Amino acid sequence: MLKGVNKVLIEGSIDYRSLVNHFNIEGTFALITDQIFAYFNDPVMWTSFLLILLKILVIFFVGRIFIKLSSKTISHLFINRESHPLKFDTRRTKTIGKLISNVISYTVNFIIILMILSQLNVDLAPLLAGAGVVGLAIGFGAQNLVKDVISGFFIIFEDQFSVGDVIQTGSFKGTVEEIGLRVTIIKSWTGEVHIIPNGSINQVTNFSMNNSIGVVDVAVPHNTDIVRAIEVIKETAYKVFEGNNNMIKEPEVLGVQNLSATEVYIRLTFECKANTHHSVARLMNEQIKINLDATGIVSAAAVIP
Repeated sequence: MLKGVNKVLIEGSIDYRSLVNHFNIEGTFALITDQIFAYFNDPVMWTSFLLILLKILVIFFVGRIFIKLSSKTISHLFINRESHPLKFDTRRTKTIGKLISNVISYTVNFIIILMILSQLNVDLAPLLAGAGVVGLAIGFGAQNLVKDVISGFFIIFEDQFSVGDVIQTGSFKGTVEEIGLRVTIIKSWTGEVHIIPNGSINQVTNFSMNNSIGVVDVAVPHNTDIVRAIEVIKETAYKVFEGNNNMIKEPEVLGVQNLSATEVYIRLTFECKANTHHSVARLMNEQIKINLDATGIVSAAAVIP
C-alpha cells in the first residue's frame, strides 16, 4: 500500500482521487456513518435509555418527597408540642428536630446518588471501597471536621443553647438561626450572618435561658427634693409595669446610687423576659422623664448597658 502511495507522489503531482480510491476513504466513512445512524435508530437502545431516565427521575423525586415528608413529620413530632399533655423544652426539641432533619437529608441524598450511579451501570463495589479508604484518610487529616461534629452533638444534648437563643461567643453576638452537624449560624441584630464551626466555640454566653434584669439610673439636680423624686419614679415605674407584658416583677427603686458634682443618681431595677430589658428600659426612661417634667423636676435619665 505504501509503495503505491509513494509511486503516486514520485510521479510528480498528488492525485487526491487516486489516494481516496487507494485507501477506500469514502467506503470507510460511509460504514461509520451507517453504524452511527443504525445505533441512534435502534428502538432497543432508545427504549433502554428512556427506561433508565425514567428510573432516575423516579428515584430523584421519590427521594425529595421522602425528605419533605420526613421533615414535616419531625416538625410535627418535635416542635408542635404545645397541646400535648407531656410538656417538652421547645428550645431543645426545635434544635434536635432540625438536626435530625439534616441527618436524614444527607443520608437520603447519598442513597439517591448511589442508586442513580447503579442505574448508569457504575460498579459501586470499588467506589464504596475507595470511599472507605478516602474516609479513613479524611478521618486522620480532617480532625477539625470530626471535632466540629462532636462539639455540635454536645452543644445540643447538653442544651448549651438552642435555635432562637441570643448568645455571644467570642466577638460574635446574635440570634441562633441554625445548629448543624458542623457549624452554628448566628444572625446579629443588624442583619449580619456569622457561620461559626462548632469546634471553635469554646465559651458561650446565653442571654435567653433566664429572665433579664434592667437597670435605669435617673439623674436629678442636687437641689431636687429626693423623696418627692423617688415617689414620682416609683409611681411611674408601677404604671409601666401594669401596662407592659414583658415585665415579670414589680420594679424596685433602690434609692440614691451615686453623687456627682451637680447631680444625684437614683437607681431603678426591674425583672423582665429574656432580652426585653432594653426596650423596657427605653420605655421606662421616656415615662420617667415625662412625669418628672410634669412635676417640675429636671431630669436626665440614663440607661446602664
